[in-house]
Amino acid sequence: MGTDFAAVARLLANPARSAVVDALQAGRPLAAGELAQLAGVRPSTTSEHLTMLVQGGLLTVVHAGRHRYYQLAGTAVSDALEALSHICPATPVRSLRQASAARTYQYARTCYDHLAGALGVALLDAMLDREWLAPGDPDYTLTPSGATELGRLGVDLAACRRSRRQFARPCLDWTQRRPHLAGALGAAITATLNTHGWLRPGSPNRGVRITTTGQTRLHTTFGIDTTALTTSNDS
Repeated sequence: MGTDFAAVARLLANPARSAVVDALQAGRPLAAGELAQLAGVRPSTTSEHLTMLVQGGLLTVVHAGRHRYYQLAGTAVSDALEALSHICPATPVRSLRQASAARTYQYARTCYDHLAGALGVALLDAMLDREWLAPGDPDYTLTPSGATELGRLGVDLAACRRSRRQFARPCLDWTQRRPHLAGALGAAITATLNTHGWLRPGSPNRGVRITTTGQTRLHTTFGIDTTALTTSNDS
């Protein structure tokens, strides 16, 4: 039995639906009104698109009292979208705002719930250089020194190991063409950096801002000079 790629392709072929799933790659649930604004369509039209995406298995609905929020239907969907991005052309840049957003995506963004972009790649490189992680086949292995340092940072390693997800896997970054860290550990580290106030989300999209404290602590903890990060794969 074959795979019906066309069913998902039809869902993503519409620019508004494509914009919706791209916005939700940030990992934060968003309301229909927010998604309508991001997709540039009327709320009534957005409702139709959201219904199709939910029925197609790409999105799920989260209820919070009387409010409804939408999110990707799990890491499998996020991983598939990130992989698909490698064979998709870049969105044409037609304004200074779009150019700024593109640079932000290359510099630091979320790939669902883990850090991506130049910063995500640098973070993985730093942990490998410090031998906190060791290359495996196919996943990374957390070393004793890595467990000590990440535990000191506040990463809940026990919860990572209990997770049904892969523990620490490479995820090829579509802007850098090099891997960043995904899996339960990648998500936990990203959550910890947010909790410490080293990172802040940008606007309701996937961009991430590094705070002043984050610049200092990323350097002292991981040796990352955030001002020297390249923001394109050909730099």
